[in-house]
Amino acid sequence: MAKIVIALGGNALGKTATEQLKLVKNASKSIVDLVKAGNDVVIAHGNGPQVGMINLAMSVAAADGAIAADMPFPECGAMSQGYIGYHLQNSIDNELKHQGIDRKAVTLITQVLVDEKDPAFAHPTKPIGAFYTKEEAEKIAAEKGYDMVEDAGRGYRQVVASPKPIDVIEKASINELVNAGKIVITVGGGGIPVIKKDGNLVGVPAVIDKDFASAKLAELVDADMLVILTAVDKVAINFGKPNEKHLDHMNLDEAKKYIEEGHFAPGSMLPKVEAAMAFAKAGGKALIASLENAGKAINGASGTLIEK
Repeated sequence: MAKIVIALGGNALGKTATEQLKLVKNASKSIVDLVKAGNDVVIAHGNGPQVGMINLAMSVAAADGAIAADMPFPECGAMSQGYIGYHLQNSIDNELKHQGIDRKAVTLITQVLVDEKDPAFAHPTKPIGAFYTKEEAEKIAAEKGYDMVEDAGRGYRQVVASPKPIDVIEKASINELVNAGKIVITVGGGGIPVIKKDGNLVGVPAVIDKDFASAKLAELVDADMLVILTAVDKVAINFGKPNEKHLDHMNLDEAKKYIEEGHFAPGSMLPKVEAAMAFAKAGGKALIASLENAGKAINGASGTLIEK
């Protein structure tokens, strides 16, 4: 039996609650197949589109006087953890019942410690929320004061700070739940970022990259494998070019070389490879694979394996 941390992308979960509920059913089938094979599974997920939309909706509601005040960003992150977790938990439990497996999923609202002096706070880079045209983005920036940037040729999005995770506050609870046989949904959206201030934990406006949070989580719960699920079956070098090559395996030196050569896009594959490298450095094995072929990847028939 292996302990596996699975990282699901927020963009893969759809743009609306209805679309998300439909899409997580596909994810749940792959997850339950891993459980059926005898693995303990911990699930992390992104929330980039969702937390941005919650934040914008609350801002608009406050501006229109529908609510008394805008919603702070950490609370928006907590809200996204709750509703994404509900959809995953509901779909996984339904699939477990359908397959006759007597186990349950549980969602844990999770805080992740960051350093208040992390340079990321001075240079927002994490895209969140919906995509906009250049004209729409300029209007939002002027009205709301948001930082808006072009995102991988897909349009303009708001960006917020993306500090690196230091610790998962609820790690002991996660382990207790896993040991009790639960399928744990945690560090949603990379976790709610908190700093230590006067002996207390205080939420800060940021979004931690879910891949880095997943790698830190996998390290802290002593997982055997980190599986980062994305839209492609394998990592590629020379992506989109005639000499594109899909990789079955990378060691740390090879991955570093490919990064230096600029093979991985900063807003797309780069953070996944860097997170996989971080877990590999800690002694684990990391896989980057497609959701559809997650089971095959774990059995060595698909995906890209990253290890020392």
